[in-house]
Amino acid sequence: MSLSRRIARPMLASVFLVGATNALRDSRTVAAEAAPTIDRLVATIKRTAPQLPLPEDPETLVRLNAAVQIAAGTTFATGRAPRTSAAVLAGSLVVTTVAGHPFWKATDPQTRKKERLEFVKNASTLGGLLIAAGDTEGRPGVAWRARRAAKDARRETKHLAATARREARLVKAKVG
Repeated sequence: MSLSRRIARPMLASVFLVGATNALRDSRTVAAEAAPTIDRLVATIKRTAPQLPLPEDPETLVRLNAAVQIAAGTTFATGRAPRTSAAVLAGSLVVTTVAGHPFWKATDPQTRKKERLEFVKNASTLGGLLIAAGDTEGRPGVAWRARRAAKDARRETKHLAATARREARLVKAKVG
């Protein structure tokens, strides 16, 4: 792992570890602030995927989100499954941002300005996570390996077909 990844991953994960710890410590307050958005989100998920076992209590969902962020943040910071961890953190961040920083609802100009700044900060963090989720660390990704395997298989098939034709001509020449 490069030095920049070794330093950048824990730095990027730190915002999730600190934020999730704070959310766990004060989950009642966080849930109260996010309840309207959480209620709409849960209703939407229940309509689209009714079989999904999703708790409806905002405080439980806040704690669940915090646990996910702590787990994914820890694995991301330590470099274990960094692409998966970054993708999980990105998904969690979208929900956290929409529920936690709805600047469009604020009536007070100062509050609106503060929430918009937090929203934009989270959006930029999301950009970093999306880059990290796609980072193969210089190694070929799954899509490239699949294309390469298909190309190699086509080349090998052509080679085997040409060899079979040549062998058939040799056998025909010996028999005939």
